[in-house]
Amino acid sequence: MKGSFNQFVKPFFKDIRFWLLLFFVVRLIGITNPPLESGHNWRQSLTNMVARNFYEDKADIRYPTIDIAGEKSGIMTSEFPVYNYLIYGVSKLFGFNHWTGRWVNLIVSTIGLFYFHQLIIKLLNKNIAFYATLITLTSLWFAYSRKIMPDTFSVSLVFVGLYGGHAYLKEGKWFQLVLFFVFTTLGVLSKIPALSLCAGLVIVPWITSVKRARIFHVAFAGLIGLCFVWLWYFYWLPHVYAAYDYQLFFPKTLRQGFQEISTVLPNLFEKFYFSSLNSFVAFGCFLLGLFYVVKGRNRLLQLALVSISVVFVFFILKTGSVFPTHSYYIVPFAPIMALVAACFLAELPKNIGYVILGVVVIEGIANQQHDFFLRDSELYKLELESTLENVVPNDNLVIINGGTTPQNMYFAHRKGWAIRNSEVNVKFVDSLHQLGAEYLIIDKHQTNVRELQYKVVLRSEHYYVYGLSIDN
Repeated sequence: MKGSFNQFVKPFFKDIRFWLLLFFVVRLIGITNPPLESGHNWRQSLTNMVARNFYEDKADIRYPTIDIAGEKSGIMTSEFPVYNYLIYGVSKLFGFNHWTGRWVNLIVSTIGLFYFHQLIIKLLNKNIAFYATLITLTSLWFAYSRKIMPDTFSVSLVFVGLYGGHAYLKEGKWFQLVLFFVFTTLGVLSKIPALSLCAGLVIVPWITSVKRARIFHVAFAGLIGLCFVWLWYFYWLPHVYAAYDYQLFFPKTLRQGFQEISTVLPNLFEKFYFSSLNSFVAFGCFLLGLFYVVKGRNRLLQLALVSISVVFVFFILKTGSVFPTHSYYIVPFAPIMALVAACFLAELPKNIGYVILGVVVIEGIANQQHDFFLRDSELYKLELESTLENVVPNDNLVIINGGTTPQNMYFAHRKGWAIRNSEVNVKFVDSLHQLGAEYLIIDKHQTNVRELQYKVVLRSEHYYVYGLSIDN
């Protein structure tokens, strides 16, 4: 009886599809939450804002538009909005919801990890692939794969593309080359740091078993993909910025980036030793894995890891202080760290390896479970749109306090200015009124400022609304 049970159960636990499905189900907890969790709610609100504008206005993928640009059009320079556009496409079928982007990202990120696993099997072995995928599952991937953000989404597309590229090199089927071209290009367009993973392709010319013609085809397809990336980021975005004067990110020179990062080195180190894998045990395995990789004889693996790391460091420098102060920029490198950690675990007896892996999984989940739940103190923001419904016309520009993040404006479902609490004063508000602002919305939870010289058109438990053009 015991033998029959083991024969039935063990294959499930060794099958990565079981774990991907299990973690998919676990991450459905709170999947219908609006972007109100404490971690990166501003970035999620921005993603939703762009998708909602596609849904409600012009669905032109060339012009992602936000609502916090004041009197400007709101058209901004940003990464290519593949993810936002996919949310828009789903919303056309089911209607727009705050949480649509969560399950879209969760599905794509789960598929991406499956192809990550399959790719490692092809390149190394099943044991390393199993360890690496489970460590990645409980890294920061565990939380970010259900956030309304393009980071795990972009990396997942690249994993699918790289698997297609490897399959083409081995089998030579043209649809595999198309898979490589389409998914790697879209992945890098979605978030350019995902390009660092493609640096691993540097090993391809040294694989003697691959036909030279196929190597040329992959290189040519990759070059065409890079041309599309270059056109978007270095031709189209400068044109958009010149025309509409609003940008999301501010790339630095390498020197500027180095100078900025040098002032926040503890934050930078933290992104690697904790934020990436969300487990000190996993990071310890990564350090030991480095030892095994360096002393090993797999020169192609060494070359791939060095190439990926060098390109990733380049992106760190280009982002400057933004990288050390935002956890999600480490997302493309987390699976690489998981792979290195897996190389160590694969050297251990399986029973010991599985025990350590279990500790990593438990620690990773424990360090991120809070991200699945919302604080009751934030739920009042869901009332903002209905509060304004009969008071503030949809086409009037508004000012709202609470910081320059888009969250409050997103829930207001209006356009205008998001300002700092310190800017809630007559002089600054009047300057925005001159630019077209018609109403001032004060979130009472964000500031002690209550009474201003403007006409109060609404008092509620959570908000004051002032009419800037209405006489007292």
